[in-house]
Amino acid sequence: MTASTLTTFDITTWTWIVLLFASLATAISLFLSTRQEMHVKAHRDSVPQRFADKISLAAHQKAADYTLAKLNPSNFGQIFALFVLLAWTVGGGLNVLDHFTQSLELSPIWTGVAFLLLFFLISHVIDLPLDIYNTFGIEARFGFNKMTIGLYLSDMFKQLLLMLVIGAGMGWVILSLMAGAGEIWWLYAWAAWTAFMLLMIWAYPTFIAPLFNKFSPLPDGEMKQRIEALLNRCGFQSNGLYVMDGSRRSSHGNAYFTGLGNAKRIVFFDTLLKQLEAIETEAVLAHELGHFHHGHVKKRLAVMILSSLVGFALLGWVTQQTWFYSGLGISSASNHAALVLFMLVLPAFTFALGPIMSHSSRNDEFEADAYAVANSDGEALATALVKMYEDNASTLTPDPWYSRWHDSHPPAPTRIDHIEQRLSENAAKQA
Repeated sequence: MTASTLTTFDITTWTWIVLLFASLATAISLFLSTRQEMHVKAHRDSVPQRFADKISLAAHQKAADYTLAKLNPSNFGQIFALFVLLAWTVGGGLNVLDHFTQSLELSPIWTGVAFLLLFFLISHVIDLPLDIYNTFGIEARFGFNKMTIGLYLSDMFKQLLLMLVIGAGMGWVILSLMAGAGEIWWLYAWAAWTAFMLLMIWAYPTFIAPLFNKFSPLPDGEMKQRIEALLNRCGFQSNGLYVMDGSRRSSHGNAYFTGLGNAKRIVFFDTLLKQLEAIETEAVLAHELGHFHHGHVKKRLAVMILSSLVGFALLGWVTQQTWFYSGLGISSASNHAALVLFMLVLPAFTFALGPIMSHSSRNDEFEADAYAVANSDGEALATALVKMYEDNASTLTPDPWYSRWHDSHPPAPTRIDHIEQRLSENAAKQA
């Protein structure tokens, strides 16, 4: 791409479009948060009737207070992110950073790599105070944080090191393709990005995750026997069953699959195993197997790959438009500036996809629950979910609008109703 001299702070239609969409996304987010706050407060003093014999009022109120406590920094973060966007773009932040990296007198590609790394480093520093407050403030106040200052700093150092090594390598590849692969550089860049994503999914469980956590084989006993029997019934092959020391950082419990092909791992947080009975853990795992059975993992991966193709094609077009730079405070067009500008403004235009993605995800959860009911103990699944809601202080009474926009999982009452409906249908078939 040939660089061209552009006018700084050229207030164009593009400028106002970005400001409008970014402000609208922030306003909608704050509106939904206000609804969530009012709804949770209105239901704080009474446990929903269907959970009255399972969850105490004290636990219900803790979940409400935890939900409300997280809203305030979230709202502040939304507003602050809008100002950061303005500071980087029309405020001239990227332009200053670009001039600094140009002054280093590196090659064009390595100048771009330095620009990208410095941008992400500065962004991390900007976000650091809010992350510290959430970790050592809110999470600690409600008894969830187990992170020490030393462990927090160690994690941060490892993350920055990975960003330096992996980020510099991928940045060099993309910038090299942008500079030397011709007009369809974006297609080659998309192929490289797709290969990188697949490589990271494969490598994460074996090489990256162990840098942060200890993974031990699931010990012998009733739980392992149940899980292995479930895997055999479902025809699922994995590279092992592991317990992760999640309790080093948080008391929240979880379980997940990771990896591709023969590198797939099933990982249980040690906190989850303490929360649930063996039959309940089996039911939770059956739910996760349901995602694989119905192809949800492949579907989400395909969506990621196709959406990134659209993104790179769009990036390839806007890099040729002078208004893309001049309208956002860049005085000299460059490939590295185009990459960062695109990443900065894209969330403002994709924010409206939130409800669509959440709806699709909730449907996947319903299908996975149905699979678990059919292949394990449905009542144990319902019991496990209630325990997880309680132990993780997840509110049972989210605002419907807020939930539809933000939540990837159905609200607890809806989800339990769906499981009980499946159990009734199965009982009727067997009668």
